[in-house]
Amino acid sequence: MRQIHDIHGGIHPPERKELSRPGNVIDGPVPAQLVLPLSQHIGAPASPVVNIGDQVLGGQMIAEAQGPVSVPVHAPSSGTVIAIESRAVPHASGMSDTCIVVELDGQDTWTPTSGITDWRQHNRLELMNCVRQAGIAGLGGAGFPTAIKLASDRDEGIHTLIINGTECEPYISADDTVMQCYAEEIVAGAEILAHIVGAETILLAVEDNKPDAAAAMTAAAQNCEMAEVVTFPTKYPSGGEKQLIEILLNAQVPSGGIPADIGVLCQNPSTAIAVLEAITLGKPLTTRVTTVTGEAVGDPGNRRVMLGTPIKDLLGQAGFDSTAGNRVLHGGPMMGFAVTDLDMPVVKITNCVLAPTAEELPPPQPAQPCIRCGHCAEACPASLLPQQLYWYARAKDHEQLERHNLLDCIECGACAYVCPSHIPLVQYYRSAKSGIKDAQQEKIRSDNSRGRFEARQERLEREATAKEAKRAARKAAAEARAASGEDPVQAAIERAKAKKAEQQEADS
Repeated sequence: MRQIHDIHGGIHPPERKELSRPGNVIDGPVPAQLVLPLSQHIGAPASPVVNIGDQVLGGQMIAEAQGPVSVPVHAPSSGTVIAIESRAVPHASGMSDTCIVVELDGQDTWTPTSGITDWRQHNRLELMNCVRQAGIAGLGGAGFPTAIKLASDRDEGIHTLIINGTECEPYISADDTVMQCYAEEIVAGAEILAHIVGAETILLAVEDNKPDAAAAMTAAAQNCEMAEVVTFPTKYPSGGEKQLIEILLNAQVPSGGIPADIGVLCQNPSTAIAVLEAITLGKPLTTRVTTVTGEAVGDPGNRRVMLGTPIKDLLGQAGFDSTAGNRVLHGGPMMGFAVTDLDMPVVKITNCVLAPTAEELPPPQPAQPCIRCGHCAEACPASLLPQQLYWYARAKDHEQLERHNLLDCIECGACAYVCPSHIPLVQYYRSAKSGIKDAQQEKIRSDNSRGRFEARQERLEREATAKEAKRAARKAAAEARAASGEDPVQAAIERAKAKKAEQQEADS
């Protein structure tokens, strides 16, 4: 029995997961149009390889990856490209981004696909390329390109693969449902992931509020010697990578580091399935299981949804009552954000669409002055000092924010949840992180500009020095001729005659 460790802080908000009936998956709606953003993950956006008017098939690449930290985008079904334009996309800032709009033809015709028969006979680079070309990004949260996480170049390598089925945020039951319905596929995908990174151990992590998922995973893992199902007490946010590693391994990821620094790789259960399908079937990532829940929908549940499906279509199938709902959230109540436009599409990181009533999730109360109670520091799972970070974020003191490890904040919202003054702490942290990132990019631009200026100055100095040397040489030659009594005019005439004679001789 593996020893389980506790983490600092954490909270126990009402779970409300039973509302979405975990363990059952139904097909999502087939919309008239799919809106496919070119950026659905961390990193560089993909670049379109289709034009308006092109006919596309399901599984066809419609945008290719740009740079190493990028993945392509594929059409989830067949149809016609009718627009490549800026549309509203899921983001906390409510921003717009370039999207490829595909009008479906209702035929769902797919391009032929083929997988690898025996993946054990292929090297890790070939398998990682399959994962990358399938457009797989993490389906659990941030959406980091999976192939990049697999390409660990750490000296010690990866010794432990963790399949993170914690899903600790209230309301969301997509991972719970996937583990109950597709446990064998998760284990098979985990074996491929472990083979790619050279891991010796697979830990299938499940919180103890998901007994059916734990039972299904235990049954599926019986024939995999390297796999172990681990259950542990429910606490939010145990699903954070660093927190989960501390719970299972009693190991700390260094500040500013990543799990690979200590030989650990974390992947979502749905990501493991996507890797299995990419390797064995050659199938790209075009769908995902999404929880649609909240008391403002008449038929909550988990749906397999085509990427690019407008959220309004998803809510329409679930019987959304707009008069009862006070807002729609992309994600859960802790880390999600309000949807500003229901035409926004489902993307690779859309694990939940939450439509609560005003009584269910009341609107945020007005913020009051901080009373320095310290509850935020007690709740922070990253052992940070939220109060100090709040003051420095308000003052835009980036130096102090970095010194107090703001970038280690996972934006779980535990601090804001316990704050008696109702201060929206996470919003301040997100804004401050954006400011730090902008300042870093500006410094890079400034350094590059200074480097170009200094290089130009050095070149001009070299050219000036060379010109001065030539002038000095000519002056010295003239003085030498004058000292020898040679007529400079006559000497120039003789040189011209000699040069002309040489030219005539060459022409003849």
